[in-house]
Amino acid sequence: MKKVNFILIFISCVFASFIGSWIFTDYFEKPETIVVNSPPDIPKRIVNNDSNSDLENGFVDASKKTTPSVVFIKTESQQYQRQSFWSFGFDPFGRIGKVASTGSGVIVSDDGYIVTNHHVIKNADKIEVVLSNKRLTYQANLVGADPSSDLAMLKIETENLTPIQFANSDDLEIGEWVLAVGNPFNLTSTVTAGIVSAKGRNINIVNNQFPIESFIQTDAAINPGNSGGALVDLEGNLVGVNTAIASKTGSYVGYGFAIPANIVGKIIEDLKNYGELQRGFIGVDVSDIDESIIAKLGAEYGVLVSRSTGTNESASRLLVAGDLIQYINGYKVETKADFDERIAYLRPGDKAKLMLIRDKKAEELEIVLVNKEGTTDLLVKNSKFSEILGAEFELISKLDRSSYKIENGVKVTNITNGKIRKMSLSEGFIFVKINNKKCTDVDDLIEYLESYQGQVRIEGVNANGSTQYLSFNFY
Repeated sequence: MKKVNFILIFISCVFASFIGSWIFTDYFEKPETIVVNSPPDIPKRIVNNDSNSDLENGFVDASKKTTPSVVFIKTESQQYQRQSFWSFGFDPFGRIGKVASTGSGVIVSDDGYIVTNHHVIKNADKIEVVLSNKRLTYQANLVGADPSSDLAMLKIETENLTPIQFANSDDLEIGEWVLAVGNPFNLTSTVTAGIVSAKGRNINIVNNQFPIESFIQTDAAINPGNSGGALVDLEGNLVGVNTAIASKTGSYVGYGFAIPANIVGKIIEDLKNYGELQRGFIGVDVSDIDESIIAKLGAEYGVLVSRSTGTNESASRLLVAGDLIQYINGYKVETKADFDERIAYLRPGDKAKLMLIRDKKAEELEIVLVNKEGTTDLLVKNSKFSEILGAEFELISKLDRSSYKIENGVKVTNITNGKIRKMSLSEGFIFVKINNKKCTDVDDLIEYLESYQGQVRIEGVNANGSTQYLSFNFY
């Protein structure tokens, strides 16, 4: 009986399968209606149309033009770790060893000047530059650095290089195609493509008292090693220097940031001609505005003057807290990043023509910018280098004294291998007192630290404004 039931069930299943197959084939499956090409009423996507062909050619031409102008940078530095504040006769500095890092740079002259990021070569004892042909390697000298913009200038001794051409970054449009050229993950001469996602970004990554941040944001893939490389348009002209990525992993996740070419051009000209940035200060602090300020002032954009710093007599006399600055020299200022960028193009003695709102009325003022000492002079680099200490030293400026609210001090810059690095002091650290003696002279401080043996007690200020008390034993 069971055998008969099984046979009946099997026959029923086979019959049902045939019926189901016939119904599906006849009513649902229509092989002849599958269309590989688009239906006549929908235009076909032609891959090799004129516009895409032009875009492809633009990528190729820009890559060929730009790659010889972008170099691979290798640095080497000796690192230390402070073991303790009190050593009682033992060496308090533990040597970690030599640390190597890499980045990118952009050739800006045929006789060997190269721009890169300050953080690429910061604290380096040895800097090597490898040209894009991967055959020629040069030892590079540091011409000058500007931590406030994260830019540095190098020089290699050679000629007949291929310098990059600069574009006017003010003309760059959001949505415009750009290429990022650099050396990510030691993969030399890498080119990626994307668009300009935004302009005037302030992302608070420059650890400096007076940072210049007005980045170009791009979705061209930028990874570790791209820092200091070129961001170029489809003509192969420099629109920015790649500097940072927004990432929780340390690798590309969709956002990269570049310093605009106009800022780069001004800063490297200063570093080449003067050894340091000739930065003009307007003499006020400003902030972005929110909806409540917009409603109160009846204006939709601008930056609000919060206070006078006291470093520019012209600004102290003409500007007041609550002024809303909307234009600088004819350029619209919508954010603090826009304000910082426009001021960054100016040097001491230059004039800033401001259009602003005061008490809901339009005003027009002209402010002469000053240097960090409060004068209109161009400053000559006035620092002294100590090989034993491994750093440069300079007296703090009037602006430093005002900002940090200290009477005296000696600032440390360009740290290399020496006592300062062993003390784990950061770039921009200010010696205020050593063994309870005020630091008022560069030569005296250098001589004291070079020759002193015994316990050293230091009172100082970090670049972020925090006070530090340190103690070391030198033998």
